Amino acid sequence: MKRHAFTLIELLISIAILSILMLFLYKSYADLNKTNIIYDKEVSKLHSTALIKETFYLDLTLASKKSIVISHESAKFDFVSFSTIHSLHGLIKPYVAYIVKNGSLYRLESNKKINSPQISKEQQFIVDKVGQVNKFKLFNSKDAKSIFVLEIDFKKLPHTVLKIKVLN
Repeated sequence: MKRHAFTLIELLISIAILSILMLFLYKSYADLNKTNIIYDKEVSKLHSTALIKETFYLDLTLASKKSIVISHESAKFDFVSFSTIHSLHGLIKPYVAYIVKNGSLYRLESNKKINSPQISKEQQFIVDKVGQVNKFKLFNSKDAKSIFVLEIDFKKLPHTVLKIKVLN
């Protein structure tokens, strides 16, 4: 007569093999979660950088050449002001200014021209914080008046250099 049941030793051996396999699967799953967290942080940095680049690009390419004012506040920071047709907040032909205060870069958008980094209480504008920066400089090309080079050294995001041609 053939027996169809497992012995106790066969059952214990199969449980031990299954336990070892489950241990390796758990370790692989834990490593996968750690790498996913790292990749998620890197992708969000790249996404933030891409949005910032897109905003600067659209602001300056759609700006009026005659309205661009660059004030060199220090060796590391510039104050930039101009009129553009690009608005993040639905304003029609807004004035945009980029200003650095206490190591933070801000984008100001207003219906009225922003002439200097010294902002009065009467001025009304919408403020967007771009991020913490070590350097924010806008350079005008000497040979072509409508080409600018923008350099931004972020504290937590990748260093950014953009060559932008003003279309208007």
